[in-house]
Order: sequence, then C-alpha cells, then structure tokens
Amino acid sequence: MNKNNKTVIAQDKSYALAGIYALVIAGITAITSTSATAQTVSLASPDKQIMIELSDDNQGPEYRVKFHGQVVINDSKLGLVFQSIGEFGQGFNIETIEQTSHDERWQQPWGEREWIRDHHNRLKVKLSNAKYHFYLEFKAFDDGIGFRYSVPKQADLNTLNIINELTEFSIPDADKTLSWWVPARGWNRYEYLYTQSPVQDIDRVHTPYTFKLNSGVHMSIHEAALTDYAAMTLDQRRGGILRADLTPWSDGIKVKTHAGFSSPWRTIQIANQATGLLNSDLILNLNEPNKLGDVSWVAPGKYVGIWWGMHLNENTWGSGDKHGATTSETKRYMDFAADNGFDGVLVEGWNIGWDGSWFHNGDVFSFTQAYADFDLAAVSQYAIDKGVRLIGHHETSGSVTHYRKQMSDAYDMYQKYGVTQIKTGYVADGGDIKRIDDQGVIRHEWHDGQFMVNEYLHSVKEAAKRHISINTHEPIKDTGLRRTYPNWISREGARGQEFNAWGTPPNNPAHTTTLAYTRMLAGPMDFTPGIFDLAPEGLDAVNRVQTTLTKQLALYVVLYSPIQMAADLPRNYDKHPDAFKFIRDVPTDWHKSIALKGEVGEFVVFARQERVDTKQGDADWFLGAITDDKARQLDVRLDFLQQGKHYQAQIYRDGDKANWQHNPYDYVIETKNVTSEDKLTLNLASSGGTAIRFKLLPQ
Repeated sequence: MNKNNKTVIAQDKSYALAGIYALVIAGITAITSTSATAQTVSLASPDKQIMIELSDDNQGPEYRVKFHGQVVINDSKLGLVFQSIGEFGQGFNIETIEQTSHDERWQQPWGEREWIRDHHNRLKVKLSNAKYHFYLEFKAFDDGIGFRYSVPKQADLNTLNIINELTEFSIPDADKTLSWWVPARGWNRYEYLYTQSPVQDIDRVHTPYTFKLNSGVHMSIHEAALTDYAAMTLDQRRGGILRADLTPWSDGIKVKTHAGFSSPWRTIQIANQATGLLNSDLILNLNEPNKLGDVSWVAPGKYVGIWWGMHLNENTWGSGDKHGATTSETKRYMDFAADNGFDGVLVEGWNIGWDGSWFHNGDVFSFTQAYADFDLAAVSQYAIDKGVRLIGHHETSGSVTHYRKQMSDAYDMYQKYGVTQIKTGYVADGGDIKRIDDQGVIRHEWHDGQFMVNEYLHSVKEAAKRHISINTHEPIKDTGLRRTYPNWISREGARGQEFNAWGTPPNNPAHTTTLAYTRMLAGPMDFTPGIFDLAPEGLDAVNRVQTTLTKQLALYVVLYSPIQMAADLPRNYDKHPDAFKFIRDVPTDWHKSIALKGEVGEFVVFARQERVDTKQGDADWFLGAITDDKARQLDVRLDFLQQGKHYQAQIYRDGDKANWQHNPYDYVIETKNVTSEDKLTLNLASSGGTAIRFKLLPQ
C-alpha cells in the first residue's frame, strides 16, 4: 500500500496577527496563534495517540509530546549553535509549514521481520530570524517520533562548525521515573553493566536510554541515520532535563560540516508496556532505503570460530606454542562447522602484529601478511571444499589511519580468497582512537565522534564494493544504517560474552534481560551466545557464565543478530549433543518477530518465525524466554502460531532443581503437540531460560 498527501502553508505577518485557527489534513496538524507573533503547531500519529506540539512562543522553538493525552516530554528546547554565526534557535520564528501523510510496506533483505510498515504523519517547519533560516522536520508514528534539523544552502553560509546542540528531552517526574543506562564518554566505550536508577540520578549516558514513567508508559531516546555527524549522548542539566551532548573532535568542535546538511533523527520510542519498545520499527523507518542495489550476496547464518579459547587462555592470538590461528586448527574448526551445518569459521590472530603490546600499538598490524603457521590460500580452499566459508578478522587497536592505508589491499585479498564477511575490531580506550591528520600530526578521537562515524561507514562502503559484509566490534552504536547499507550485518556495542571469561565482575543475570530493552533497540548485536561449559574454573569462580545452560539456548532467539556464533569450544558441545541440536536448528533470518511478554531488566519472551522461500504459513516458529536472577513461572499463549495447523513443540527448559549458581546444567528436553489455541507454562530457573522450536507437522 502507498499513500502520500501533502499540504504547504506559507505564513506571513498578516496571517499571524489575525489569530486565525487552521485545521490541516483532517486533524494531522493544527496551527494556532498564541500571541501577536507566536504560533504553536501540532502533529498527531496516525492512531492519534501521540501528539507533538511545536511552539515558537518562548522566543525560539520548543516542543512537547503527549501520549494518550498525558504529557510524556515536557516543554523542551531545540536549536544548534555554530562557532562563527551563533545560535539557530533563540530569535527564530515559524515561517512556513509543510505536511505529509505516508503509508507503505517495505521489505528487508534480511532482518527480524521481512515486511515493515512505514506509516507516519510528517511536519516540516521553516524557522527564520530574517537573516538565516533552518528547518525542523518531525515524523509521528504509532510507536514514537523522530525529528531532525536541516540547514539549507543560503547566502553567507558555507563552512559551518557546530559547537553545541540545544536539543532537550525534559522528562516528567524525574525523581519517580526509573531508567536503565550505561555511562557515556568513558574509557570502556559502551561496554558497561547497566545501572537502574531514577532519571534525576544520571549524569551523562549513552543512547538508547530507556525509562519508565510513573504512569507505566515506557520510552526510549535514541537517534537514527547517524552519518557525517557526532553521536548524541545525553547530559542531565537541571533534574529531568536531558540535553543532547555531541561527542567532540580532538579540537573540541562537535561537528564539521557545510550549509546543506541534515542532522541525524532524534528519536523517542513510546509504548504502553515494555514489549511495545521491542516490537517497534521506528529506527529502521527513519533510515534511507537500501543504497547498494542487489544484496543477495549478504548471507545471514551461524558460525564457529577460533575465539573463545583465547579468552580462556587456552590459546593465544600471538604466535608461539599456543597459537590458535594455525592452518591445522582452522581446518579442525571447518570440519566441525561442516558436520553441524554452520556457515562459517571465524579466525582471529592469523595476521602478523599480535605479538607484543598490540593493544597499545595498532601500527604493528599487517592485514595482508599471515603468520608462518597459517596458510590463507590452503584454508580458503579447504573451506570451499567443505561447503563453509572463512570469516575474516581485522583488529586495528584503534590505529585507523594505519588500517585505512591497507584497507583496499586487504579487502581485495579477502575477495580473492572468497571471504564474504569480516569482523573488524577497534580495541582502544575511549578517546584514544589514533588518527594522523593531513599535516602528519597524531590526533586522538572518540569512537563515537564525527571522524569515527565516517571511518566506520567508509569501511562498510569499501567492503560492499567487493561483496563483503562487516561485523564491527568496538563500534559506533547502531542507528539503523543496516537498512541503507545491508552489508553492515551486525556489530557489538555492549558487554558481550567475553566478559564472562575475564571480566570483573562478569555479566550478571540481569544483563541480557536489560540488553533486550536498551542496546537491542538500536539493532542487531553479535553477543556470541551458546557457552555450554559455564564455569571452566569451577562454579565458585568469579569468572564464569552466570546463566543456566538453557538460557544460553534462549539467547539465540531473544538477542537478535543475522549472524550468530556457537561461541564455545567444540569439545564442550560434544558433552551435550541433545541440547546442541537447538543451536544447530535455530535460524538467524526471520519472517516475523513478536515480543510476547516482559519487563525491563527482569524477563523477556520472544517468538520468531523462520524466513523461508516456501509459503510463510508453513514455516516453523521459535521461542526464547529468559529471566534475571529471579525464578519465574510464565503463561504464554500460542496464538502467534498459524490457525488450523499442528506443531510439535520441541522444548528445552530448566530442570526442576536448576539454578545458575549451583546447578546450571540441570535441563529437560521434551516434546508436546500444540496448536494456536494452546497455552504453555514456562518455568524459568534463577537466571534461566526456555528455548522452543515449534516444528510444523504434516497435515
């Protein structure tokens, strides 16, 4: 379906002075004069439950947001500050208004759902101070809003340096509103455990920033389509007033641009309950369509890799007696992958540069020269013969100029050997990305500053030219660019599984039940689930996986990524072959995804239908349910299954005596015939989970 309606209204002084009330496009937007010169413009979502009100009454633009008639964002300032010409905001008034109604469905080449509906009402307002003008564009969806700034080309404007963004998000009852957050501008980038606190107790935080109003309304602030701009963090000013705090360049400038630019979308997802955030497509809908054309070469799938052994200190990235990335070890993993239906094998530590202090000196890496005990040509051919693919790896240690100099040759070499996916790494402390400027001077940048926003995207575009997909670790946060560049297939951007091997403390039981409602709202994460040896140093060790075994299975459904790793050592899967079957069976590309139940940080239940080439009604469904350290009993209706069909529910659940601390390996595998009319009761142990495959039965 496609529908677009458009109305443009030009304002002049006589219109404003007359105090005329205008209703435009059947309630989409109303314009009222609140004084002789001020105006308020309102925009409603298609279902009329979300209302945005934009006003220039306070000598500059401010907005507020209502949901079901309740104010969920108080009056909040808008504007930009430029180094040379000052503020665009204060002293600017509404001059013209343009509106559009839009409704269409579009198809993802891969994703958590195949078809997405983009249904929104749009408002674009021109603001002027008689010398300069800029635009504010709002889109209202049923699941939230987005807005952005545009500064067009105009007389006397050329190079522009943004030194501040004045965007505010004023949250009501900040002392009573719970929120979940990680700190921004810290040494460990995005990789922190989440803190739960009232809004008024935060300082500077990353987005997505999720909070729950005292009324029960759930909201999350983030951004969409972040290109050629600094990432937005949130800095608390007065209690409950969060201001956009752009990550600066090394010289303090926030954004270096020219007239004719648009900012990323500032987004607010809004839902009656926590699961409404999980079922939102707002971020993707605010991104541009695919720019790469035919992307049938982008391949979702599952992989194993020479990875976990290094984190456990069984192997090393560097050369020597314990070197992990050898020709023989890679072939062994390829045999395991082929035998179990996996698509690829990740190999870390294959290239020269890992010896010595690589973490502090990324300039030592070669991205085209292998260690003597790794034969790239041989393992590539072995992969082809086995029907699997070699997954490349490039660790930069944050030395991005050094990486860029070798990028073309390195990607060309991978293309030559049939490598279609690369995991890139930018291990460096926050603020310690190393670049060399045009004068040969070393500069240090943040991972989420404008320079790195562009650098990450440059690697994705260069890879696309060679039909290679990128999985970025130590990345810039996801803002939905996978829609525009579908070869940006996944990324990290939060504490992953490796923290359970050596992190102090490791990920706690609530970590993944919080990720679902925070980090995962941004997009896919390469979390690397599937650890079966949950406590290599014993159950009492500090460094261990704080889950049951079946929670590890459920993570494949709950934490979405089009590429999923079976992260443990092959020998540990041999100890639990029946449980391993779920990892072998679970797909990574979905036709539908539905969050069924959940509360932030406590539990979540997801159902997803496999995407297949046959009639979608005939595809299997999968369910994942996880909980924090509290054992839970959850009743789940199966009305997402196709009516009139019969399924075999293959259930992988915690045993009656299971708990993550003392008995994490107690699990039960059972089957039960079900239909869409049935209900299942899920019993989740402390930090436990349930994973189910609903296999369609022949009629």
